[in-house]
Amino acid sequence: MHQLTKEQARRIAVRAQLLDAPRPTGLLEVVERLTLLQIDPTAAIAPSADLVLWSRLGSAYRPDDLKRALEAERTLFELDALIRPTGDLGLYLAGADERPSYERTRAWLRDNDRFRRDILKKLRSSGPLSSRELPDTAAVPWASSGWSHNRNITQMLEILMNRGEVAISGRVGRERLWDLPERVYPAGVFVPSVDDAERAKHERRLGSLGIARAKARAMAEPIHVGEAGEPAVVEGVKGEWRVDPARLDEELEGRTALLSPFDRLIHDRTRTEELFDFEYTLEMYKPAAKRRWGYFALPILHGDRLVGKLDATADRKASVLRVHAIHEDVKFTQTIAKGVQAELEDLVRWLGLENIAA
Repeated sequence: MHQLTKEQARRIAVRAQLLDAPRPTGLLEVVERLTLLQIDPTAAIAPSADLVLWSRLGSAYRPDDLKRALEAERTLFELDALIRPTGDLGLYLAGADERPSYERTRAWLRDNDRFRRDILKKLRSSGPLSSRELPDTAAVPWASSGWSHNRNITQMLEILMNRGEVAISGRVGRERLWDLPERVYPAGVFVPSVDDAERAKHERRLGSLGIARAKARAMAEPIHVGEAGEPAVVEGVKGEWRVDPARLDEELEGRTALLSPFDRLIHDRTRTEELFDFEYTLEMYKPAAKRRWGYFALPILHGDRLVGKLDATADRKASVLRVHAIHEDVKFTQTIAKGVQAELEDLVRWLGLENIAA
């Protein structure tokens, strides 16, 4: 059983997420370590996937590099609003033919088998296509009280994507283009058993997080790692953790970084509070009067500590980054302040803006 201080645990987490110095230099290297980039259309500053890559690569990163990796080089793929390295594709195709898991959805798929075949036929002859270009021949409409009510084509495509029968070929703006998987995914992908895939996911996830709980709840992408790694306890924190032994003896050369609200370093809010003593909530869904830190506040990392939040928006018409507030969770030293200023200047360069405006 490894016994860690909070400082040691934080440093393991920061190094695992490639937020130390020196910076990594390759996009694929970053995504392979992180295992995923979350797609979110909110662009108060920039889309989250791009912000996450900028936080690691700096202003040398270009969003066109990500689009090229997804749509031309095919070294990355999109599935369920997440971008992953193609080397992990087999892990997410494991058990695909048994999906969907819910009987109601399985019954709807059975009742609409002709609809399914019509979509596949259209893609085979004319793909890639957007959902608007596909026929809705559903015999039984999709019934839901939410946003997906009667959106038969979108619902069928989502099901077929998770079954490995269709794939996302690319995007035009925010709109997904769909095609047959053999035109998108590389040939000869090895698909392991479901159990082997689950173990590999746990190992990959722990490698990206450095330290995590064996079991944890999450709404979408899991944050638990099962029996991967080795057991550990963290001083002052209840319960047992799993730690990546490869990170235990590494030194941390810290730096300052501005993080997306969807960054995996802080995505698990419970872990963030336990290890970093840092409270954070994404407040874009709150009324303006009830926000404490801002619409799309970026957590500020300095070394192994989360030290504050940046409330800013990119005003592209005026070509300025508008800094509404910098919330200091700890009193900024001169070193922290200089680090934050340097990151703001790099952010402005990366966004192609001219100035910072307070």
